[in-house]
Amino acid sequence: MSSPDRPVDLATELTTELPYLRRYARALTGSQDTGDRYALATLEAIVADPRSMETDQPIKVRLFHAFHQIWSTSGTPVDTQEEGGDLLEARAQWRLSQLTPNSREALLLHTLEEFGYEAIGTIINMTASDAKELVERAKSEMADMVTGKVLIIEDEGIIAMDLRAIVSEMGHEVTGIARTRDEAFAKGKESVPDLILADIQLADKSSGIDAVNALLAELGDRPVIFITAFPERLLTGERPEPAFLITKPYSEDQVRAAVGQGMFFASSERIELA
Repeated sequence: MSSPDRPVDLATELTTELPYLRRYARALTGSQDTGDRYALATLEAIVADPRSMETDQPIKVRLFHAFHQIWSTSGTPVDTQEEGGDLLEARAQWRLSQLTPNSREALLLHTLEEFGYEAIGTIINMTASDAKELVERAKSEMADMVTGKVLIIEDEGIIAMDLRAIVSEMGHEVTGIARTRDEAFAKGKESVPDLILADIQLADKSSGIDAVNALLAELGDRPVIFITAFPERLLTGERPEPAFLITKPYSEDQVRAAVGQGMFFASSERIELA
C-alpha cells in the first residue's frame, strides 16, 4: 500500500525528469509547442491515474513509457498551426512514411536520452533485441534520406573540428565555423544554412543563443541544435526554448541523431515523391 507521502515523492521525481521528457518530445515532434503539449498530456494522464506509475522500473523509464502510451495512439510530427506548418507537415509525413515504425523513436531514446535497449523495449513495448534492431535501422534510413547545409557556432577549435567531421561524414555541407556572435551572423548571411549547430558560450563571452536569434530574425526559421552541459537550464518554461539539445560531453551518436532529426523536419532539400 502506498504511503501518504507517495504522491509528493512522485511529483518530486517527475519534476527532476521532466526537462528530459520535454527535450525528447520536442526532438520527436520537431516543434516546441507540439512537444510540450505531449509532455503536458503525459503529466495529465499520470495525475488522472497515478497507479500507472507504480512499477519497479526507474522513474525516467516509467515517465517515458507513459508518454509513449499517448504518442503511440496520436503521434503527429509537427504543429500544423505554426507558421509554415503545412509545408513542414508535408515534408515530415512523407519522410515518416519511408521509415520503419518506431525506429526514429528508438534512435532518439538510445542516443539523445541514453536509454539502454532493455529500457527502450519497456518504453515502446518490445524486446530489447527488437529495440536494438530499430536503432540500427533508423541510423541507416535517416542518413540516406536528407542532406543539407550546416553552420557550426563553436569557439573551441577541437570541438568545432570534431563537429565538422561528424556532420561532413553524414553527407552534409558545413558552410562555416564561427567563434563569436558577429562572426556567426556574417557567415550565416554569406551562406544560408539549413541547420545551425551552436554552443551556448562563445569566445568573446557572447552568447550562442543571441547569435542564433539574430540569424533567425534575418534568415527565417530553421532547425537549431544547442550544445550545453546544463540542458535543464534551457528547459524552464520561462522563455522561448530550443527544440533540439545535446548535452556535453556529447557522443558522436548524439550529434548524428540530433542533426538527422533536425534535417528530417526542415531541410531545404526537395522531396522526391516518385
